[in-house]
Amino acid sequence: MKSFYATCCFFILGIISNHAQDAFNARLLDSISKKPIPFATIALSHSSGVISNADGKFQLYLGKKTKQTDSIFIRCLGYNNKRLLVGTLKDSILFLSPKTIELNEIMVSNKNYSVEEIIEKVNEKLNRNYQAKITKSKLFYRSSNFTNILKNNIKIKKTTIPEFNQQFIDSILLALPKDYDEYTEILANLYDKSGAEDSKKLDIIKASHLYDKSKEISLDGYEEKFNQAIKKHVKRNSYFKIKSGFFGVKTDMDSTLFESNTEEDTHKTEAFLEAQKKKDQERKKDFLKYRKKSIDNIKHNSFLFKDSDLNFLRKPNRYLFKIEDYTFMNDYFVYKISFKPKRKADYKGIIYVNTEDFAIIRVDYENVKDLENFNLLGLSHKHYLKKGTFIYAKDTTNTYRLKYADIKRGSKFGIKRPLKIIEKNKHTKGRRKQNELSSDIHFIISNITKNELVIFNDKTISKTDYDAFLEKPKVEPVYLPKYNPEFWKGYNIIEPNQAIKDFKSIE
Repeated sequence: MKSFYATCCFFILGIISNHAQDAFNARLLDSISKKPIPFATIALSHSSGVISNADGKFQLYLGKKTKQTDSIFIRCLGYNNKRLLVGTLKDSILFLSPKTIELNEIMVSNKNYSVEEIIEKVNEKLNRNYQAKITKSKLFYRSSNFTNILKNNIKIKKTTIPEFNQQFIDSILLALPKDYDEYTEILANLYDKSGAEDSKKLDIIKASHLYDKSKEISLDGYEEKFNQAIKKHVKRNSYFKIKSGFFGVKTDMDSTLFESNTEEDTHKTEAFLEAQKKKDQERKKDFLKYRKKSIDNIKHNSFLFKDSDLNFLRKPNRYLFKIEDYTFMNDYFVYKISFKPKRKADYKGIIYVNTEDFAIIRVDYENVKDLENFNLLGLSHKHYLKKGTFIYAKDTTNTYRLKYADIKRGSKFGIKRPLKIIEKNKHTKGRRKQNELSSDIHFIISNITKNELVIFNDKTISKTDYDAFLEKPKVEPVYLPKYNPEFWKGYNIIEPNQAIKDFKSIE
């Protein structure tokens, strides 16, 4: 009997042990500086894997078929590769040692090309190294959006509505949300017929939307919250009309509010506002279409596309290039080349070029000046930040494919204009206007977005397989009012940062 109980205990402990090894969590640090190592590839037996986040953290699910003798490979630009047996995985912190480059490694590399010759060869081999094919990719996409009200001020100049005094307006502004964070995560298969227009099909396996419903900030939403607050607190036998609006131009526009209000200026402002509002509407109306477009935009920011703003290859005469160093990346010996504008160009950065086939396997870039600056009729918009990283790797056909992309954008929207609130009485005939508030408003809204894309595997498929797949257009994400670590359990994704883990809606 004791033997039977002992066998059962060992069996149960074995099950617990196996489940405990389902996921391996760790953090990668530089062995010398002790700083976190981002964008490292952690792969299981050269197949599926993950990428470490900005803090060097990752979580890798091993799967039921994983054996104790299987290996995990860790690779990162400028560091020695690390190999670990699954059966030895214990440490939560892993150190990678920087890879030194000896002089003879440089001497046996390709000819001593000038930087201009290297860029020329990159262009020559571009189509060969990044061949367009019909592919099916499994990917994970995360969009992080941070909106903050930097300034919200309404100064009353004149009012004949007793309830609408400065103290009341200030109390409404104080109650309105000042910040709004949201996170969208998607695990999906992407069917892509490269080079063809509208060629992408998205098969969403699982998706989540983490946000606080009560704090959403948008052009329409903020104005609506302000209007609702007025209606809620002012109990009169009247109704109120906002003239010129917070953000509106076309509706209830009083042309006397602006001294230089030309028809052309009004049309420009209307077009700008409509474009901003359209983004909000598309995001809410069709989740699949909007997110597929977002993923496509990430890819089209790459240097590979002719219409990309990252045009250091298409228009090299606008840039200064310099060989900064030699290093290793994923077993490739690469040139580290910097680029910066010498003429009219928007970006500077670093590219890493394989010395063997002149393929760019990584690019880091950021803007050097404002990318957009709109200011008209009291409305302003400045696109002041855009920076990112693209990482490519060879597939089984020796063609380079995108494996990771990270793009961060920053912008500010401002409004500084007059605002009128007019009280109208429903039961008094012939009286167009009863009371009025005249004021000046000044708002500044900041928005930062960060989009990340990881492609776990990428394989070539036939046109028949591509055509056979039909999208499910009514897919919706699961709403999460707070971070749920169980939601992605069993899936390899980008490890969330601390801000996501700490997120919780305020009831």
